Amino acid sequence: MPKQYRTVAGRDLLHYSLAAFDACSEFSQTLVVISPDDSHFDARRFGGLRFAVRRCGGASRQASVFNGLNALAEFGARDDDWVLVHDAARPGITPALIRSLIGSVNGDAVGGIVALPLADTLKRVAPDGGAARIGRTETRDGLWQAQTPQMFRIGMLRDAIARAQREGHDLTDEASAIEWLGHSPLLVQGNLRNFKVTYPEDFELADAFLSRPHTP
Repeated sequence: MPKQYRTVAGRDLLHYSLAAFDACSEFSQTLVVISPDDSHFDARRFGGLRFAVRRCGGASRQASVFNGLNALAEFGARDDDWVLVHDAARPGITPALIRSLIGSVNGDAVGGIVALPLADTLKRVAPDGGAARIGRTETRDGLWQAQTPQMFRIGMLRDAIARAQREGHDLTDEASAIEWLGHSPLLVQGNLRNFKVTYPEDFELADAFLSRPHTP
C-alpha cells in the first residue's frame, strides 16, 4: 500500500493535505497528480473536499511536478499565477502554515518555501566502504531543512524544471530548480509538525500529531 493511502489517525494520509488546502479560500484549484497506473486512489474516500485529479505522474518527483504544471492550464492557470507544490507525505501541513507562506511570498519576485533551521549536529560519513564511521562534523550554521509547500510562479517553475531536465539533472525539490536558474527563493519558518513520513516508525509519530487538534 503506497504510504499516501495508509490509514493514520483514522483517515488516509493524503486526506490531511487535501483538507488543509481545502480550508484555504485563496486557491482557485487543488490538483492531485497521481501515477497513470495508480489503482489505490478512490475519490470517494475524500468526499466533501475540493480537488481535481490528473493521472499524469511521471517517473520522478520532478517529472510529476512538470506534468502537473502543464495540466493546470486546463483550469485557466496562467504563467504568472502562483502555484504551491506540496508532498502528500507531509500530512502535518496546516492552513495556518499555508497562509504564512502565501503572506510572506506573495509580493516576492522569485517565490519561496517553508523550511526549518537545522537543530541537530551533522556528521559526514567517512568514505571507506566499511561500517559507517564519522568522517567529519559539518557546521550547521546557515543550514535549513526544506519542507513543502514550495511556492513559485507557474511559468518560472515550469521553465526551471525544463532546463534541469535538458541538462540531465533530476532535482529533489522545486526550489533547487529555481536556484538552477540563478535565483534565491525565500525561506519561511516551517513547523516540526510538517515532517515527511519516510520510515515505518514515522507513521506512529504522524498518528500522535494528527490525533491532536491544531490551529485552523
